[in-house]
Amino acid sequence: MQSIKAAVCREFGAPLVIEDILIAPPGMGEVEVTLDAVAICHSDISYAGGAWGGYLPAVYGHEAAGVISAVGEGVGDFKLGDSVVVTLIRACGFCPSCAGGKPTICERSYDTVNGPLRTADGGGLEQAMACGAFAEKVVVSHRQIVRIPDTLSKDIASLLSCGVITGVGAAVNAADLRPGQDVVVIGAGGVGLNAIQGARIAGARRIVAVDMTEEKLDIAMEFGATHGVLGSLKDPWKAAYKALGGRGADAVLITVGAIPAYDQAPRFLGRGGKAIMIGMPHSGDMSTYEPVVLAALGQGMVGSKMGDVVIQRDIPWMIDLYEQGRLKLDELISGRWSLSQINEAIEDTKSGAAKRNVIIFDKG
Repeated sequence: MQSIKAAVCREFGAPLVIEDILIAPPGMGEVEVTLDAVAICHSDISYAGGAWGGYLPAVYGHEAAGVISAVGEGVGDFKLGDSVVVTLIRACGFCPSCAGGKPTICERSYDTVNGPLRTADGGGLEQAMACGAFAEKVVVSHRQIVRIPDTLSKDIASLLSCGVITGVGAAVNAADLRPGQDVVVIGAGGVGLNAIQGARIAGARRIVAVDMTEEKLDIAMEFGATHGVLGSLKDPWKAAYKALGGRGADAVLITVGAIPAYDQAPRFLGRGGKAIMIGMPHSGDMSTYEPVVLAALGQGMVGSKMGDVVIQRDIPWMIDLYEQGRLKLDELISGRWSLSQINEAIEDTKSGAAKRNVIIFDKG
């Protein structure tokens, strides 16, 4: 095993600790990726805060990009020196979900505690979300990575690993939007802005962004929203109805984990509309709604994990759209930080001001 530096969570809710850890060489079907960049997702922050429990110590981080630096057996045509993005979607490729085109809900479990990571003294260390990318290197399944152009900056590429595919994918895959339909996106953070972009790319007629601040609504307009509604209004769905010309939305994309957003989401729907549940509330949080309305109006609610993407299919076309200037990525990065500054970057993200903060690894 080799020694690398990582940001380790040793206590839920406490600052991460930069320390040396051990990482095993790649096994069958695995690759080692030396990282150039990893973005900070709110899911990482929630995990580190204890929102969903889990084993400690742990290394979080799952929006990463870098270069393959070692390969195991059975990794297809991946080779040393390939530039790749690293995702948390560790799909087996063979279970009913994978075979049915739903690798994001793969049915085969993966033991993240007995994976490639160990503490410096050989103790247990969780490779959270099958990535553990708040570290200089990761060892992951070759099914978790996608080759990218060498010319694509790694900080930009890292965004494609989660926030972009989750938001765009939710609009295109989960909501299955068609040209001319109307959309409400609740939350104008990193995932929400990409859901807005996905709705725009899918040809939505009107896209209403709902958020608690005017500043974020202004940013949402830059990414493709046609209207903005403050979520602090007494009945924000009424303002959304007005913005949509007196009708409810064909799809409501809930990109935040706030329970009030989930409680209100069905109110924004039109006849036959569906709410796409993307944001992740804390374990134990409960939402309420009036099911008779959904039944009477033919409405629905469906969960969407990671935008229901097939990364080998969806990431390449998103890169193509970016290169054409049709998908905004550069504008999503609020700040670039070093690994030693990760706690500051996390606090900046928690403040709500940042779209995406990215950790850049020093190769010196």
